[in-house]
Amino acid sequence: MEQASESEKQSFWDHLDILRASLVKIAAVTAVFAVVAFFFKEALFSVILAPKDADFITYRWLYFFSGWVTDEQAQDFYVKLINTGLAQQFMIHMKVAMCTGVLCASPYILYQLFRFVSPALYANERKYVVRVVGYGYIMFMVGVLISYFLIFPLTFRFLGTYQVSDQVENMISLQSYISTLLMMSLAMGIVFEIPILSWLFAKLGFISADFMRRYRRHAVVIILVVAAIITPTSDVFTLLLVSLPMWLLYEVSILIVKRSVR
Repeated sequence: MEQASESEKQSFWDHLDILRASLVKIAAVTAVFAVVAFFFKEALFSVILAPKDADFITYRWLYFFSGWVTDEQAQDFYVKLINTGLAQQFMIHMKVAMCTGVLCASPYILYQLFRFVSPALYANERKYVVRVVGYGYIMFMVGVLISYFLIFPLTFRFLGTYQVSDQVENMISLQSYISTLLMMSLAMGIVFEIPILSWLFAKLGFISADFMRRYRRHAVVIILVVAAIITPTSDVFTLLLVSLPMWLLYEVSILIVKRSVR
């Protein structure tokens, strides 16, 4: 009760001043990270553009493991990136630096937001919120890393080298590459929130572990279809390697839902 009482004593303008101060701190820290990322252009884009190269770590490991079960040789590929706008490279540079700044400052952003809302929470509620936000953030970052090291490279390799005819050469624009990378990273980050959302929906009574088990076969088929599209080789081992994280995420969600009901 003390937590809520102290919060109620503050006026609307007091809350607004606290919020304004938090937003200023968030903007300042994000800007610092963004500026640092902007000036370290070579290092930044060496990471961003790494998945387009045939010697990227993901391709090398997949071909290494697939070589245990098949004699198929890995085929090198080359996809040329082009720029089609006068100021586009500079604008992309700023966009990537800003996104990097937000990503690096995200722990501090969550901390400032929690400091703003925590006075209105009871002690047990604060512990609950810290756990939910903490687990949600970790799962989001895991999804981003999975996208960068697995999903995006394989998708880029498949779509970037796909040709309807040898007479048509693929030249991917830098804008398309960056937009796809950012979109897929965000999408996978959100997808990896499924265990958290499954737990929440189970608490609200929307889903159950039995429901998810009943449609497990449908989920596995969808997972295998998606994995087959983005797999760079035709062997079964690589197909299973790509589909494994997706399947594990679904199974973990079932266990979380079952435990939450208990």
